[in-house]
Amino acid sequence: MSADAPWARPDVAPALGAEDVHVWRIDLDALIPAGLALDPCLPDDERQRARRFRAARDRERYLAGRAALRGILAGYVASRPETLRFVRAPLGKPALLGAPAGLEFNLSHADWCALVAVTRGRRVGVDVEGIRLGQRGMEVARRFFARGEVEALAAVTPEERAVTFVRCWTRKEAYVKARGDGLALSLQHFEVPLAPGAPTALASSIDDPDEVARWSLRELVPAPCHLAALVVEGDDFRVSTWEWAPPPVVARTGS
Repeated sequence: MSADAPWARPDVAPALGAEDVHVWRIDLDALIPAGLALDPCLPDDERQRARRFRAARDRERYLAGRAALRGILAGYVASRPETLRFVRAPLGKPALLGAPAGLEFNLSHADWCALVAVTRGRRVGVDVEGIRLGQRGMEVARRFFARGEVEALAAVTPEERAVTFVRCWTRKEAYVKARGDGLALSLQHFEVPLAPGAPTALASSIDDPDEVARWSLRELVPAPCHLAALVVEGDDFRVSTWEWAPPPVVARTGS
């Protein structure tokens, strides 16, 4: 899977087989009207979460993301988007109530760009971030990253540092989200590879060395000045990248 993979808008709903990982790209600003229309149908907890955003644009993008997530998942479970209900595991990872066994998903967004990853029978995590020149990457790295990552970041040129920092951050976040541990997992207890195109999600793990062989990595470039990491359990899978736009279509289930 190359970083510049095409993002196709499917004419028919893609089948999700056991070996498939689907990643959907979403333009949140284009979906703001759909998100605002969905607002009255959301459960109280999601509406309260939306109201916590101080900036109107942030609230609108949050609602657009919820609309897209519901639309995407509704296709896989043959339901109406507004009828979907979510639950959270003890450590915070969301799940779809009443979904077929093994359906896993994860959502990430940065500015207007959002990604939703969907799998069957394997854990998955995705994280996307904007690349901003001049960000105080070393200060953040020394506080949150493992020693080897800090040393690797310090070794690159200042011109490469912003991209390398985001590459490290997205890979660490995607791994944490795939595991579903939330804040229970220290970011300093594992290291991720910083080379572009690295196939494995972890370089080392203090808590469980076997984790290195358990997770795979794909780097994605969903938009200009954005970088994303996809972390998937196992290595026997294929990744398809899609562009999301309503109205949704009902997905077929792969064998």
